[in-house]
Amino acid sequence: MNKNQQLIKLFENWSGEKAISISPLPPSGSYREYYRIKSKNKVALGVFNPDKKENIAFLEFSRHFLNKGLNVPEIYAEELEKSTYLIQDLGDTTLYSYLTNVYKSGIFPKELIDMYKKVIEILPQFQIYAAKDFDYSICYPRASFDKQSMIWDLNYFKYYFLKLSKIPFDEQDLENDFHKFTDYLLKTDCSFFLYRDFQSRNIMIYNNEIYFIDYQGGRKGALQYDLASLLYDAKADIPQYIRNELLEEYINNVRNLIDINENEFIQYFYGYVLIRIMQAMGSYGFRGFYEKKEHFLQSIPYAIENLEYLLNNVTLPIEIPTLTNVLKRVVDSQELKDLGKTKNILKVSINSFSYKKGIPVDTSGNGGGFVFDCRAIHNPGRYEKYKHFTGLDNAVIEFLEKEKDLDNFLNNVFLLVDQSVENYQQRKFTNLMVNFGCTGGQHRSVYCAEKLAKHLKAKYDIEVGIHHIELDTK
Repeated sequence: MNKNQQLIKLFENWSGEKAISISPLPPSGSYREYYRIKSKNKVALGVFNPDKKENIAFLEFSRHFLNKGLNVPEIYAEELEKSTYLIQDLGDTTLYSYLTNVYKSGIFPKELIDMYKKVIEILPQFQIYAAKDFDYSICYPRASFDKQSMIWDLNYFKYYFLKLSKIPFDEQDLENDFHKFTDYLLKTDCSFFLYRDFQSRNIMIYNNEIYFIDYQGGRKGALQYDLASLLYDAKADIPQYIRNELLEEYINNVRNLIDINENEFIQYFYGYVLIRIMQAMGSYGFRGFYEKKEHFLQSIPYAIENLEYLLNNVTLPIEIPTLTNVLKRVVDSQELKDLGKTKNILKVSINSFSYKKGIPVDTSGNGGGFVFDCRAIHNPGRYEKYKHFTGLDNAVIEFLEKEKDLDNFLNNVFLLVDQSVENYQQRKFTNLMVNFGCTGGQHRSVYCAEKLAKHLKAKYDIEVGIHHIELDTK
């Protein structure tokens, strides 16, 4: 039994209903696989993850947070021996997708500031309130964000970012500074729950409420790290004056739960901002330079802007000259700063597919896009004379061009896709996926995909790729 069958069986046992669809969600930065599974009356997310210790951490953390009344996904069912579980489907609106919809023309609107204030009002509930009786023994891979964890992150930055972007450094001198830097960070209070990856893609907006996901890497640590992750999330590109406002708001929220020395907190805060930026840059290097996932490289110029701000405005009370010089080389690298500029031509991926095989997965990491159902169009595949032809053949093209409904269908498709293409170009997005599905993926979907590709190539200066999945697999 494959993982899809295992997830469907788990869903049907939980729901008491027959599953009518299972659709993969776009891949993210992890190796977990998510599937949206639906029956007549119920929906859930099925998760497959071969890392059993990580699964245990996520499930146990979730139960703890739910018992504390915090908004995390409900756990519906689990089969740890098969590396699968079911959780509540919180939809597709992340804080990041909300941000990209309302943050336009360089204006960070009040509604977005208010949304971030809601998030940082809840964050201390995880860090302080839920931490009081938290079982850190189930944390994975370590129980605390200790020196070893920090060194791992810094080496990740060293080998996957510095090495792969060809920034020179003295290995031993840099290692010495890493140890000085981590010893400094660990002098602040590290007795709280550290969410670890508290950024805008792991915060959901569902039924007008804030929900939280992907906390399975959580452990004991300092308050400052999660706030640094949120406010210096590279592609969120929060203006510095708003970061300052949100930092003050967070400190006031923490004061409602514990005593806090504001000056000391802020001093350590910027140290944690620095280590978080380096950890993120290591991830961008690994996913982008090493795994060749281009959209991760687009975050690098934003991270460099954040790094430049720190170097120009923050002085840590320790001497780390080699690390400082390395970071200056990163900031001075025009090649790294230009990564987003040189690869911002929009690429539209157009696919034809068969609904019997499922909707194609967006491997770009961008998500979104369109799926158009061509099954309402008169099907030439019903007739024996067309069964061995495809939407690329003149016989099928002539058949379909006689269908009046098809013109209306394609005109509506063109209007919708054109609107996204123009908006994406303005916002310098690099990927848009458009899928056309029909019964066999051979006639109508192929024809429509070809027509859209021709339309876009004629109208826009973009890169258009077309993939006829069923034809290419025959």
